[in-house]
Amino acid sequence: MGSSSSKAARTLPKERPSWAGSRTPLKQDSAQEIRRPRPLAFENKTDAVEADAKDPQFMSKLSQLGSVRVDHHMRSVRPADYVQQMYRSRLQSEVEALPSHSTRNRLLASSLSELLESRKTVQSQAELQALAEQYHIDFAKLDELARFVNTPSIDESTIVRSTDHDGEETLTMMARWVDPKLET
Repeated sequence: MGSSSSKAARTLPKERPSWAGSRTPLKQDSAQEIRRPRPLAFENKTDAVEADAKDPQFMSKLSQLGSVRVDHHMRSVRPADYVQQMYRSRLQSEVEALPSHSTRNRLLASSLSELLESRKTVQSQAELQALAEQYHIDFAKLDELARFVNTPSIDESTIVRSTDHDGEETLTMMARWVDPKLET
């Protein structure tokens, strides 16, 4: 931030610092030894390799630490228990959804859709009560539910066919609410 003229200019030291040390010149013989490639790996373990692999300081530090102390008050995690609980919950849900053991006034979404679609075709109050009994739902609950929920029905008079410039045909239509026509 600010202009560069307000910042201090960075200057590098002109002399070598005292801590830098000086290098000793190499002898001719040692210079030739350095240029010669040294092997990176050995086919057999030599004594030098074995000595390098041993780390006496590391072993002494390990022995100073002693044996490991385990805190037995920790809560163990058992993912198998969670999976079993999830399996039991799904199994119970499937058993409740079976038609032979279904709970009264509880339906799967697909069954509810079938019930509401079938409700549109009934013609009498007795047929409507029989339909409610077939799906294990109270007639009063079905009547209350049908006031707010229904399956879509197509209003045949609103169907519009159109073709775009690529020749693809689209159909547009309006949905309408259909109640059963009951005989009184």
